[in-house]
Amino acid sequence: MSRSIGLAHIIRNDDGTSSGVWGIYTLQSAFQPIFAFKEGKLSVAAFEGLIRPFRNGEPQSPGAFFGTCPAADRLHIEALTRTLHLLNAGACLPQEASIFVNFDPSVFTDRSIADKALRDMRLVLHEAGIDARRIVCEVTEQKSASQETLYSFVEALRANGFRIAVDDYGADDSDINRIKELKPDIVKFDAQWITQLMESGAGFALLTAMVQSFENQGIRTVFEGIEEGWQLELAEKSGASMVQGYVLARPELAPTSFRVFGKGTEPPQVGESKISPAATPGPVSPARPARVFGRKVAP
Repeated sequence: MSRSIGLAHIIRNDDGTSSGVWGIYTLQSAFQPIFAFKEGKLSVAAFEGLIRPFRNGEPQSPGAFFGTCPAADRLHIEALTRTLHLLNAGACLPQEASIFVNFDPSVFTDRSIADKALRDMRLVLHEAGIDARRIVCEVTEQKSASQETLYSFVEALRANGFRIAVDDYGADDSDINRIKELKPDIVKFDAQWITQLMESGAGFALLTAMVQSFENQGIRTVFEGIEEGWQLELAEKSGASMVQGYVLARPELAPTSFRVFGKGTEPPQVGESKISPAATPGPVSPARPARVFGRKVAP
């Protein structure tokens, strides 16, 4: 069995987690929970993998790390970060939870590149003991890639049994027609955009109508960047399926404390749902996460 590109840069740690090495950087996984609404309560439905770079033991900005990576290395770094998240998810997350991982469609310039990357990913999933049906692949429908490249890549993801989430909907040049063409399973609404819409009655009415339109098509919706209680209440009122943000839980480095949120855990009630203290330093910022190489680099 051949080894994936990502596995070649992995270090196994004594605590069962894995770290990545890329040049002078050590890379670790952080996971942030995504909560689902159900009968006035919230339960953990999924986790998103976020990269945390370190240099000489000191934490570095994800944006700074990705900014130092040459364009020629983008495909390999993409593979490494996904591999790292999947191995750590298998080691320290609840077995029934979905796992959101990011993809930059622009690096998969033809179908053969995508097929090779996804074969490697399935090898990693096998090693991590993760069913492919748990994986949600996040892509942006904006123009980081040509429409032909984007559609071909999403087709490859779907052919491999993965679910698709369109990320940052509402930002920049989002297009409802692309959503119709892509037919994703999930749409994640841009954090800054939904905050702006929530600040007025007319904006909230528009947001609610969009959520209802997606839900009527069988597309689940996620509100990102929920940082205050009033936003959480409006997210529930809008009919959104899921929410993610600091008011609920901050990202935690692997190994996380999140394994306790498996089956049988009583979900927190809306308004009483903060489940963990800050796991990473720095202020809460309402700004939209930056993107480097089309990759989200949340704080």
